[in-house]
Amino acid sequence: MADKLGDPAMALLDWSSSWICAEEGGAGLTLASPCVQRSLVDCVNVVLLVAYVSALLAACVRGQWDAPRGRSRRWEVAAVSACCVAVTAAYAVAGFTEATAMPASVVRGLVWLALAASLHVQPTRPARTVAVLWWTLFSLLITAYNAEALARGFGLNIAEAVAWATNLLLLLCALRSLLRQNHGHQKDDDALSEPLIDKAVHDDSELYRAGLFGQLAFSWLNPLLRLGRTKALDLADIPHIASEDCAQQASHKFSEAWSRHRQDKTQSGRANRLALVLCKCFLREITVAGFYAFMRTLAIAVSPALLFAFVRYSNQEEERDHRVGLSLVGCLLLIKLVESLSQRHWFFDSRRTGMRIRSALMAVIFQKQLKLSSQGRKNHSTGEIVNYIAVDAYRLGDALSWLHMAWSSPLQLAIAVGTLFWALRLGALPGLVPLIIFGFLNVPFAKLLQGYQAKFMVAQDERLRSTSEVLNSMKIIKLQSWEEKFRTMVESLRDAEFQWLKETQMKKAYGAVMYWMSPTVVSAVMYTATAILGSAPLNASTLFTVLATLRVMAEPVRMLPEILTMMIQYKVSLDRIEKFLIEDEIKEAVERAPSDNSDIRVRVQDGNFSWNASAADLALRNVNLSIRQGEKVAVCGAVGSGKSSLLYTLLREIPRTSGSVEVFGSLAYVSQNSWIQSGTVRDNILFGKPFNKELYEKAIKSCALDKDIENFNHGDLTEIGQRGLNMSGGQKQRIQLARAVYNDADIYLLDDPFSAVDAHTAAVLFYDCVMTALSKKTVVLVTHQVEFLTETDRILVMEGGQVKQQGKYAELLESGTAFEKLVSAHQSSITALDTASQRNQVQDQLVLDDSIMPSALLSTRQTSDIEVSTKGPSVAQLTEEEEKGIGNLGWKPYIDYIEVSKGLLPLCGMFIAQVLFTGLQIMSTYWLAVAIQINVSSALLVGAYSGLSIFSCFFAYLRSLFAATLGLKASKAFFTGLMDSVFKAPMSFFDSTPVGRILTRASSDLSILDFDIPYSMAFVATGGIEVVTTVLVISTVTWQVLVVAVPVAIAMVYVQRHYVASARELVRINGTTKAPVMNYAAESILGVVTIRAFAATDMFIRNNLQLIDNDATMFFHTVAAQEWVLIRVEALQSLTILTSSLFLILIPPGVISPGFAGLCLSYALTLTSAQVFLTRFYSYLENYIISVERIKQYMHLPSEPPAVIPDNRPPISWPQEGRIDLQDLKIKYRPNTPLVLKGITCTFPAGNRIGVVGRTGSGKSTLISSLFRLVDPVGGRILIDKLDICSVGLKDLRTKLSIIPQEPTLFRGTVRNNLDPLGLHSDDEIWEALEKCQLKRSISSTAALLDTVVSDDGDNWSVGQRQLFCLGRVLLRRNKILVLDEATASIDSATDAILQSVIRQQFTSCTVITIAHRVPTVTDSDRVMVLSYGKLLEYDTPAKLLEDKDSAFAKLVAEYWANCKRNST
Repeated sequence: MADKLGDPAMALLDWSSSWICAEEGGAGLTLASPCVQRSLVDCVNVVLLVAYVSALLAACVRGQWDAPRGRSRRWEVAAVSACCVAVTAAYAVAGFTEATAMPASVVRGLVWLALAASLHVQPTRPARTVAVLWWTLFSLLITAYNAEALARGFGLNIAEAVAWATNLLLLLCALRSLLRQNHGHQKDDDALSEPLIDKAVHDDSELYRAGLFGQLAFSWLNPLLRLGRTKALDLADIPHIASEDCAQQASHKFSEAWSRHRQDKTQSGRANRLALVLCKCFLREITVAGFYAFMRTLAIAVSPALLFAFVRYSNQEEERDHRVGLSLVGCLLLIKLVESLSQRHWFFDSRRTGMRIRSALMAVIFQKQLKLSSQGRKNHSTGEIVNYIAVDAYRLGDALSWLHMAWSSPLQLAIAVGTLFWALRLGALPGLVPLIIFGFLNVPFAKLLQGYQAKFMVAQDERLRSTSEVLNSMKIIKLQSWEEKFRTMVESLRDAEFQWLKETQMKKAYGAVMYWMSPTVVSAVMYTATAILGSAPLNASTLFTVLATLRVMAEPVRMLPEILTMMIQYKVSLDRIEKFLIEDEIKEAVERAPSDNSDIRVRVQDGNFSWNASAADLALRNVNLSIRQGEKVAVCGAVGSGKSSLLYTLLREIPRTSGSVEVFGSLAYVSQNSWIQSGTVRDNILFGKPFNKELYEKAIKSCALDKDIENFNHGDLTEIGQRGLNMSGGQKQRIQLARAVYNDADIYLLDDPFSAVDAHTAAVLFYDCVMTALSKKTVVLVTHQVEFLTETDRILVMEGGQVKQQGKYAELLESGTAFEKLVSAHQSSITALDTASQRNQVQDQLVLDDSIMPSALLSTRQTSDIEVSTKGPSVAQLTEEEEKGIGNLGWKPYIDYIEVSKGLLPLCGMFIAQVLFTGLQIMSTYWLAVAIQINVSSALLVGAYSGLSIFSCFFAYLRSLFAATLGLKASKAFFTGLMDSVFKAPMSFFDSTPVGRILTRASSDLSILDFDIPYSMAFVATGGIEVVTTVLVISTVTWQVLVVAVPVAIAMVYVQRHYVASARELVRINGTTKAPVMNYAAESILGVVTIRAFAATDMFIRNNLQLIDNDATMFFHTVAAQEWVLIRVEALQSLTILTSSLFLILIPPGVISPGFAGLCLSYALTLTSAQVFLTRFYSYLENYIISVERIKQYMHLPSEPPAVIPDNRPPISWPQEGRIDLQDLKIKYRPNTPLVLKGITCTFPAGNRIGVVGRTGSGKSTLISSLFRLVDPVGGRILIDKLDICSVGLKDLRTKLSIIPQEPTLFRGTVRNNLDPLGLHSDDEIWEALEKCQLKRSISSTAALLDTVVSDDGDNWSVGQRQLFCLGRVLLRRNKILVLDEATASIDSATDAILQSVIRQQFTSCTVITIAHRVPTVTDSDRVMVLSYGKLLEYDTPAKLLEDKDSAFAKLVAEYWANCKRNST
């Protein structure tokens, strides 16, 4: 080669290209000539040098020269700049020794010197950008140039190798600069606003402090993974994410862009606005991930060309130049390095940005639902909104990697097609026809899948909504023994969902055939065309280059339909979220400061209000109202007259159609249905306000909570279960009231706050709380308690959505009509007390009369025997920590999965099909290697190859079919098991388990079971078998590989184990951080009116952001750990490839035929991707299988007693009489809690009316629970007609008892299926029941009659009407025993009187047990039972008890009388 160096063509070129130019022999220099290409690289360098110098000059002129940053002076940079200087020196030497190369050497020397400087001098952002661009472009161009030279069979000398290596170091510097900008982008902006104290604390992730190599290799995770190896990780061990990854920053950025976009009128009509705004927000991060995707695509696409060079090299029979061979191995190593790094960082950055997008959307959806208008709430049920967060926003977290696949896959395909034309010339053209056909076949296929997916989503929403409703109403379902009916309903919804799941999974199996057939058919057509046209020789280098290229094509062809499906899913999710985000928001009530000269606090003028803003049906009409500072205004009226609606108008909840509403000052609101958050009692009262001891004690005392709190084992730090499960109705109501008092607002809106408490407590609350604690405040009080009306400053009487009358008690009484009706109903209920004997007994207690004062009442309360007890938690808190498995469960979840689904057969079928598929694929490629050696005809070569390949596709189909079958069997089995277990679980399970936990298992965990596990199992089988067979194929050609492959396999198992120890715990913790986000959202949606009234939206948004960040932290570290293991596994497998390729180079010519060299290398090139595929899906599967473990936790819950005991069924006529005997009855809620009922013995005679009274929390509701066996006695027994209720099945017992529960529950559906869910009664019977319970008029006035819609939780009916529905259910059932559990609490006196008379008439021969707060309700009972502290204090006829002035009952009646007497005077 040396003799050609004097060639005249070298005049402009230096030593670095002389070897090539010389070998070209001076032939005409074209653009394809390496000489010209090298000169072009020089030109690009000069241009960029000029740009860099210009940026420096601009910085000098503008005075923007920053001080050099400390972080730039790192050893890596110093080392790289030293290398640059060394290359400069080499050019200087070359310039002096070879005069012809002098000009080029000077230019290149200067360029390298400038590059060394650019590593240190980057004063401004433009200068930094130019420098990074320069390093990247120069490195990429020189790499491409050298690679082409090597492919043409030229070698590299030492100097060129050093220059190239330095170029690669520059590329790493560019990468580091990008990473640093990516990770530190916001840090500079935030630096000023961050507290200085935090700078010292490093509890955030190591990533933010890692160096270049630490970031590239994910070594910053090492400390965490080491810790995970020594102990089971928990949430406290996981480092935090920095502010740039937090939900606050992401949601703020998105909210601003979204509001700008909404205001931009030009954009408002366009579709996919949400996608556009997300792209604008995260453009920089998306671009960086795109750069990685591009690099990875290039690295994969050039590998067939490298294979071509290898086969040509091994084809050389004469003496080979080992420099060329080693350069090829170097290139191979470089390509694998670029591929590995770029793919790992593409995935990590995509998912990291996806996490930010997800956090932003979850936060924005939460904020939106706090501002949603009433119409918006109608359009989106609670379940749907939770789904937007749990399913849609979560799914969009993965969208970015798929977005980049959507363009990089076609690009990879295009480069591959180019390679085919380069290898086969015209022979490649016919092959494009089947390729295009397969491409087009994918489109209708993807559309079909999209249709199924959309239908599946709708069905899933419907099932989850229904499941959520059933779980929230589980108590009433158990009391009424409706479990079967509702379980059947949920299962029928699941069947509809399962139908679409089955269609989707089965069609995917057809997809598998198309993915695998396309490369086979395409290669067969191409080989045939090439043979016929003779455009290229069918030798080893051509055949295996084409095979390698088709392998490169196989991935994009296989992924494109999947990408289409995913894009469609993302589109559906984006549309759903966008539709929600553009819903109307409630007009924010502007809190105005009261004007100095006016003491008006509330003013409504000519107000007309309608829930449906556009419709004519007004909820309230012609409202005129003004309320002054300190005024106490009572609102009364019949059920459904619009009392609660009036408060909603002041809260701005009902859209105003005309008129004006003005509220001056801050608001506090107590809703009719108590809304309590899960958390402690104190948290609920403080409601985010700082603790003020004096105000806190005042709130507790005035709301009569002090005794309750003393009785709680944890005092005010007692945990309240979800929806206040472990508190009685009265306790929940008083906690709400205390929250309002503590809030210290200007205006108080109280919606029937005394409904759930007994008469005595109601009086205490009215005098101590409303009249004393709130004496200076403005109070609007909706109440049915007529006895308090005389105390108020003004009374509003509502009727038919209008304020019919307003004035003082006496004025209204004189004017008659509506108000008189209410009062007279109340008077008649009092008259029941007013028999002479009773009157005399009580008379001397009424000496206090007019002078009775709150303080006197207080003393009565303190001396009374009827003390408050609690059913609440004892030493053990109620809501238990969510259970999560710990440590390595080994094969157990997998065995569970197969056993539960009975899926051994499909599993074995899947493995066998995969082995046969891989075997046939190997046989087809082996045939090519053999055929080339023995010189068979082209027809036989192509025919045998095509036959084997196409036959193998049949097994690919079978494998997917078996996987789908396995998944479907598992989905069915696990869902049935879960529902079985949950519906049969005792009530105590629902009391201590937040609904969100059960729902997470029924939604996201089940979703993983439906879609992810079956295909992950198939992919693990595929990957495992592929890796093993690939190593075996390579070792048949170069057996020496096994020397490296075996230790590599052992090392990989170690790395994998090291990773899995931590990864499993990360995923498990992640499972427990997701549910709180959903629970908090669901809880907030239910209490949104209260949250808005208290102006607490900001606090709730903050708490939600914190929960989202906890979840994101876990996700972030889970994803990073996955990349950590993959990058190490790839590095290890690269050793196998390196060994194999080195042996191919170093083995003497002729030992290995070119065919087998091609075979060996074509498999070697796929080894890392097969290994990554295996490791990735194995990791996924390890994470997914935790869902099996989580669902299985709830599949074996302790069951309640059987519904029916076949050997011991009571007679059909039982109970004939209805006599109930309680014998030493002892009840506790859980083994570790104290007794709630402490040995009660008494008899309820058949047909008697029994009244049960006692302070809130004295055990009244527990008595009912024990009668229905929601809790079984720990001692004693209950007999009904001499039959022990514990000896019969639950269904037999509960269907014979009727109850009107404390909290009336309606289900979404129609009036008919709410009254008669089991469909046992005719329409006539239902109408008759409606007539008796006073609902006939309101229902017959609607067009749909019995099919009138009932919305979620019966929200479109007032609480009183809901109570009447419950009465209707009881009237239809006609049982001998009826329980009224505080049933009249939400009804006005008039409706109450009607109700009582209906019960008297319809249940004359029945035993009626009434738990009441209004004394008149029980005074006409045959017997009264007084409970205190869970003990039976008194049990006798009302007359007897009233004779004894010291009896607890007499004291209760006295208080009640005192209030009434006070009112009537």
